[in-house]
Amino acid sequence: MTPRPPLDGDRSYDVAIAGGGYTGLWTAYYLAQAAPHLSIVVLEAEYCGFGASGRNGGWASGLFPVSEAKLTRRYGADRATAMHEALAGAVDEVGRAATAEDIDCHYAKGGTISLARSPAQLRRARKSPGFLPAAEAKSICGATDVLGGIYSPHCAALHPARLVRGLASAVERRGVTIHEKTRVVALSRGSIVTDRGTVTAGTVVRALEGYTAQLPGHRRALAPVYSLMIATEPLPPSDWDRIGLSRRETFTDERHMIIYGQRTADDRLAFGGRGAPYHFGSRVSPSYDRVPSVFDSLRHTLTDMFGIRPEIAYRWGGPLGIPRDWMPSVGLHDGVAWAGGYVGDGVAAANLAGRTLADLIAGNETTLTALPWVGHRSRQWEPEPIRWLGINAALRATTLRDTLEKHPTPAR
Repeated sequence: MTPRPPLDGDRSYDVAIAGGGYTGLWTAYYLAQAAPHLSIVVLEAEYCGFGASGRNGGWASGLFPVSEAKLTRRYGADRATAMHEALAGAVDEVGRAATAEDIDCHYAKGGTISLARSPAQLRRARKSPGFLPAAEAKSICGATDVLGGIYSPHCAALHPARLVRGLASAVERRGVTIHEKTRVVALSRGSIVTDRGTVTAGTVVRALEGYTAQLPGHRRALAPVYSLMIATEPLPPSDWDRIGLSRRETFTDERHMIIYGQRTADDRLAFGGRGAPYHFGSRVSPSYDRVPSVFDSLRHTLTDMFGIRPEIAYRWGGPLGIPRDWMPSVGLHDGVAWAGGYVGDGVAAANLAGRTLADLIAGNETTLTALPWVGHRSRQWEPEPIRWLGINAALRATTLRDTLEKHPTPAR
């Protein structure tokens, strides 16, 4: 991969986008179609897809981190339903756009299953729409100790890096300029300052997700929390006969510490999860991408779930953005637009955000611009050291809770 040329001095555009991941690229993609007269530039510190867009678990899902019940209490039933329906539609739109642009991202819409593998998990699962009894759940994903599961059709497995790199090329074909190796150091109304020059623009867009906290004035906007992944060597047919996932359904279980996996197009298990520590001051560093104890835990979980000890071919990680109230948001105010805070469910959500930002910037009032996440403002995270103590304490408590559910203390 050869990086695109960096910015070479001060420039002026109609729209300047900070961040070459899914959010920034989908915004440019749809805006270039809605308003082809606008000049648009995307500014990326490394290369398009360097962050979570190129390193995620490959779930294009209709999941939203705020429950429909909570959205209903805040915004009413109609708007809550509209939010979830729009996300479900975004799963299909990602596939449609990939096909239209000839992006071979290994898209396969097999749905997703969350397994219940302990009595406590089963009690939670029974309350959810899409609940399946043990035999049906196991016929989809042949894990151990399956007591039931929750199935949703609103998810597709894909290769995230193939999608983001293909999307970058599609954006360029529509006349959008992309500068890689151009680090944004400040963003404000009317301008984006980079280490290669300043871009002035009528509208600037913040699309930095897990790297938002590195911007001056945004340290407490989104907490960068790390998620790590492993990928096995290709598994033999005998393993897949037991594991299933014949339609490349994505999978997880009902534990509290999030895990996620998929069967890749070349028959690997790509599997990830949370558990890496949050770093003081919302620091982000390549050295944080690898935590051996978390990689070991992920491999142990695969063995526990499927009774296999696969060879691990790849290990990696990276930060994602979490708002204080876990509510993603999209908005445009006084010439500054933003989107993000997806809490790890950003593959489809970023597509919806990009379409919504395109409508907002073009001045179009649509069903998307009326969704409840538009204009939402999360309160800031607490200052340090409260932020560091609170997030890491929550991670430890979540791990402990899962341990107690798996091995409950006998009653005296």
